[in-house]
Order: sequence, then C-alpha cells, then structure tokens
Amino acid sequence: MAVVNWEGVFARAIAFAGKWKDAKNEEAEAQSFERDFLQVFGVNDPLGVGDFEYKVPLSDGRTGYIDYLWKGTIAIEMKSRGKNLDAAFEQLGEYMRHLPPEEVPDLWMVSDFETIQLKRRSASAFVSFKTKDLKKYIRHFSDVAGFSETDKEPETQLDVNVKAAEKMARLHDALKTHGYEGHDLEVYLVRLLFCLFADDTGIFPAGAFLQYLENSKKDGSDLSERLGKLFDVLNLPPETREKRTLLSPELLRFRYINGGLFEKVLPLAEFNDKMRQTLIDCAGFDWNKISPAIFGAMFQGVMNKDQRRELGAHYTSEENILKLINPLFMDDLREEFERVKVSARALDAFHEKISRLKFLDPAAGCGNFLIITYRELRLLELDILRMKRATLQNTLFVENLLKVNVGQFYAIEIEDFPCQVAQVGMWLMDHQMNMLASEEFGQYYVRLPLTDAATIVNANALRIEW
Repeated sequence: MAVVNWEGVFARAIAFAGKWKDAKNEEAEAQSFERDFLQVFGVNDPLGVGDFEYKVPLSDGRTGYIDYLWKGTIAIEMKSRGKNLDAAFEQLGEYMRHLPPEEVPDLWMVSDFETIQLKRRSASAFVSFKTKDLKKYIRHFSDVAGFSETDKEPETQLDVNVKAAEKMARLHDALKTHGYEGHDLEVYLVRLLFCLFADDTGIFPAGAFLQYLENSKKDGSDLSERLGKLFDVLNLPPETREKRTLLSPELLRFRYINGGLFEKVLPLAEFNDKMRQTLIDCAGFDWNKISPAIFGAMFQGVMNKDQRRELGAHYTSEENILKLINPLFMDDLREEFERVKVSARALDAFHEKISRLKFLDPAAGCGNFLIITYRELRLLELDILRMKRATLQNTLFVENLLKVNVGQFYAIEIEDFPCQVAQVGMWLMDHQMNMLASEEFGQYYVRLPLTDAATIVNANALRIEW
C-alpha cells in the first residue's frame, strides 16, 4: 500500500470524529462506521483489501462473523454503544484462533462508537481512547495508513518533561564540548526543538523526523549534513521546491515552515554515535504531551548556573502564571463574556475587542507568561465561537472564525536564546490551539506556512523605548 499524505489523514480523523460522535447502533451503523474509519487512512475501497462479515468456522460447528477483516493487517469488531468491549476482545480473539496463521492481522480493534480499543498481536498491552481523540493516536494504525510506527509505553507528562529536558541539556553540552557554541548553537537547538514538536503534533508526517534521524548512519557521521539539508528544505517555498527536481522523496515529506526560523544558513554541527542516539531518544518522546509553556524550564536548565543567577532568570510554573494573569485581566474578560453572551451583537463586539488587545512582557525570559496568556485568550475565543455556533453558517471555514493571533503579543528580553525560544513557543501554542478549533468545528486548519509572529525584541528593557 502506498504511503498516504499525513496531513490528509489528520484532517480526515478530525472530520470522522465529528461525524460519528453520536452513533450508537451496531446493526444499523457499524459497516458505515468501518468504511469511514478506513477512509481516514486512505483506504477508499475496503472490499479491495478485505471483507465485511468475514465468515470464520469455529471448532464447535458454529460460524463466527468478523465485522471487518483485512488479512494480515487489521480485524475490527463493532458493538453498540455501552457494550462490554472486554467481552468483544475475547470474541475477536476466539475468531483469530480459528484463522490460518498467515491471515491473522497484527491489529485487533474493537469499538462501541464512543471508544476504540486496539491491541497489537505482537504486544501484550492494548490502548484505549475516545473516538473523538483518534487524531492523537494515528501512529497506532501505521499498518493501515502505510507509514512506519514506533510504539512507546505511555509516561506521565511530568516524566516526559523531565526526561526531555535532561536529554536536550545533554545534547546542548555535547555540541558545546565539541566546539559548536554561541548563537549558532542556540538557533540550532531551537530548530531541533521545533522539529521534535512538529513530529508529534501534525505539522510533519507522523514520526517522519524520527524516521529521518534513524535513517542516518549509526556512527553519526552523516547526521550533520542530513539535518542541514532538512533545514534547507523547511525554508523552501512551494514555487522553489518545484524547481528542485532532484530532492529526495524523504525530504519532500517535510512542508515549508517560513517564519524565519530556518532562514539563516548555520555551520554544520558534527555528531558522533552517542550524540546521534541522544537526539533519537529525544525524538522518541511524545512531544504532544509537552506544553510549549514548559520551554522556559527546559532551556533555563541548559544555561550556565552563574549566568542564570546573574540575570535573575528563573522558570515560573503554569500555576503561578495563572495566579497572576487571572486576577490581572482574564477574570474580568470571562466575567464580561458571561454578561454579553446572551446578545449576538454584544458577543461580536466582545470578540472583536479581545482580538485587538495587546500584551507586553518587558522581561519575557523564554516567554512562559506570553504562551500561557495566549492559550487562555484562545480558549476564551473558543467559548465565544461555541455561543455563536447556532448563527454560524456551515459554509464558513475555521480560519474565517478565528481572530485572536500571536501578532497581539510583544516582549523584550535581554538574552538572545530565550527570545528565540519564546518565538517558537508562541508558534507551537498557536498550532495546538488551531488543532482544538479544528476538532471543535470538524475542519482541519493549520496556520502554515508561518506568517504572523509575536514581536520579541532582544534588548535591555531599561535602555530602549517601549
């Protein structure tokens, strides 16, 4: 099966979740659900690769029916909403025992429309998630979609944050030890961090960056050149790509990013086998679980301790940020929303108001205050759009509804590295909030290539004009 376009898979997963959120009846709706589910992964002709109601002769003389079987790939068993899915798995397992070994698929799936449970034949554990969250679990259906997948045991968000910070700090120290330092090192690390997030949040094809790293030589000798080529491609607009006819399909999987992040040509940074493995380990984390607001904690950790103490730089937790911004302005905005939400005209005016607000942090660090504030403002905007849903025409696209953007945010920061981290953190939070809006309205919307940006000024706030 040909590799499908990841962006299309992601978009169809969102639309699928919206379409089937209220389905309940196995007898009336199961086969349509299965057809639409397979289409998410580019399987437009389910009968071309498998069978509905596949007959399985059982040892006691009865005949079992697998709701859908794609031999060697996936078996699906549907139940009406609320039915026992553990029992459904037992039933499916019995059917599998009566299939010839070469026909048994690696993926076993059961669903009651609301919940999907999936087990790999080659693994003992199974994953369970709400159908509305399918977009977050695309990697588990790699066999169906035609892209490679690496299963990882789930970790807590705190565990992932700490381990990711430690790995990034280790990579920073290794690069610096081998002579790659200063501004170039800072930009290099921020680019890598963007790629790590992009790999798990729908900006890149799922797992494409991890796979790209794994395709390098084990001794790390070609990784620097490969990353340089990738950074170059991420800065190529479509009209230029069309002229680069010798670019490999491996590189063409990565989309144009813009925003100036990959614009500067950096010196090559040499890697050895240990450094290569450290970066691969970083890519193995689920970065979808890490809030961009944790950027500050991660990167303050790689700064020199004496320098950090001298600058007064420190990481402020999300809890403490909310303790400041809620009483400062978010509580008032939410109270105003409650007052105006009964009037369509007043609600429109309020929506316009919050889209014109400006926010400045004159000592921004890595942008934690900006990132959390932007998230809270976008969540308020979603509440506004939910109230306006009844009056919105179905023909409107998500991008026509969203007014709040990163361009409303400004910052001053004396250190260059945190400035870059803050800029990228704002873009990634914007992407995450666009994914929430996509899920809410059943339309895939991604604001790429990057055009709008927060204004982050690298300067001493005590010496420049605000």
